[in-house]
Amino acid sequence: MTTAPPAANATRANEPPPPGTARRIGALYLAMLPLGFFSFVYVPSVTLVRGDATATVAKLLANEQLFRYGVLSHLVSQVVVVFLVCAFYRLLKPVDPHTALPMLALGLLGVPISFLNEVHNLTALGLLEGADAAASVSAQIEAQVMLHLDMGRKGILVAQVLWGLWMLPMALAVSRCSFLPRLLAIPIAIGGGGYLFDSVAQLLGPGSATISQFTVIAELVLPLWLLVRGVKSSQTSSG
Repeated sequence: MTTAPPAANATRANEPPPPGTARRIGALYLAMLPLGFFSFVYVPSVTLVRGDATATVAKLLANEQLFRYGVLSHLVSQVVVVFLVCAFYRLLKPVDPHTALPMLALGLLGVPISFLNEVHNLTALGLLEGADAAASVSAQIEAQVMLHLDMGRKGILVAQVLWGLWMLPMALAVSRCSFLPRLLAIPIAIGGGGYLFDSVAQLLGPGSATISQFTVIAELVLPLWLLVRGVKSSQTSSG
C-alpha cells in the first residue's frame, strides 16, 4: 500500500475550494446579521426595561408576539450557526486539521447553550399567561419574570465566550491559508476578542463597558470578502 508524498499532500491542502463554496459561506454568515439584530437589539429595546419589573411586565404584555418572534429569530440564527461552523470546518480542515477541529467544537458548543437559554425567556412569558394588564400581576410574579429574563441575559454571556473562542482558531487557520489573504486573520481575531472581552467584563462586573458593537465591524470583513471576492484560484495560490 502506497501513500502520497508529503509534497502532494501539501499541494492538496493548498488547493482552493470551488468559488461558489466560499461565496455561499459568506452569504450564510451575513444572513445571521438581521436575525441577530432583531433578537438582540430591536426586540429587547421594545420589550425590556432594565431594573424596572413593572414596566418590563407591561411591555411584555403589550408586545408578547414580538417577544416570541425574537425567541424564534434567535433559534433560527443558531440553526444557521450549525451549518456555518460545519462549512468553515470543511473549508479550513485541509489547511490545518488540528486547528479546524477545535474551531468546529467551540463553534458548535454555543448552540445548545443558546437553545436552552431561550427556555428562560419562554418561561418568563409563560408566567404572565392569563394576565390582562400589568396591574393584575403580583409583585412575586414580577420578580420571577425578571429572574428568568436575567438568567437569559447571563446565558447569553456564557454563549458569547464560545462565540469569541471559535473565531481564534479560525483566525489561526486563515493565517496559514494560501487561497485567502492571510491578513484576514487580523479582523477575525479582533471580532473574536471583542466577544471575549465583553463576556468576561460583564461576568466580572455587570454594567461594564462593551466593545463588541464596534469589533463586529471587523468580524464582517471575512464574510464580505468571501461573498464578493471569493477565494484565490489554484493558479494564483501556487503563483
